Amino acid sequence: MLAPFRSEPQLEGLQLQATATWDGAVLSLHYGLCGALAAWRLPPPAAQPARRDGLWQSTCFEAFFGVPGQPQYWEINLAPSGDWNLYALSAYREGLRPEPAVSRLPFRLVRPDAWPDPSATQELQLSFELDLRSLIKAAAPLELSATAVLDHREHGCSYWAWRHTGQEADFHRRDSFLPL
Repeated sequence: MLAPFRSEPQLEGLQLQATATWDGAVLSLHYGLCGALAAWRLPPPAAQPARRDGLWQSTCFEAFFGVPGQPQYWEINLAPSGDWNLYALSAYREGLRPEPAVSRLPFRLVRPDAWPDPSATQELQLSFELDLRSLIKAAAPLELSATAVLDHREHGCSYWAWRHTGQEADFHRRDSFLPL
């Protein structure tokens, strides 16, 4: 279960879960968001989902992963529109660049088609499997932080993670990554 960095009234009743597995070559990740989703900014489905920058500025499901003891790590961004990105970083918040070894990141997205009642409970699910052999040696250990930015229509962004370890919401902190 992911938790918001700050508990706020508009977050009551909202649940965000993430599960991840690592088999030494393939990272599998699943998110489930449940609540009164009409109150949240969920970009409409893109006609042709593509790699895009800046997805974290609104509702975006993210994952940060790396090999324990190595400074480099990666950041995955997945938007409810179907758009995505995968970045490589050389160290904490350094050298951010699109990861050239991955040119496609297809993911499954199940989202409500309509918002019949603003207070109705609805669910959004998002999942993917990504073969990381081009990035990480097979059978290497992996650590990961499942995170999300949820953008409320009236109150702006809230920051969710398996674990928050700093004084500010900061998904890049390696001490928040958990072994898989």
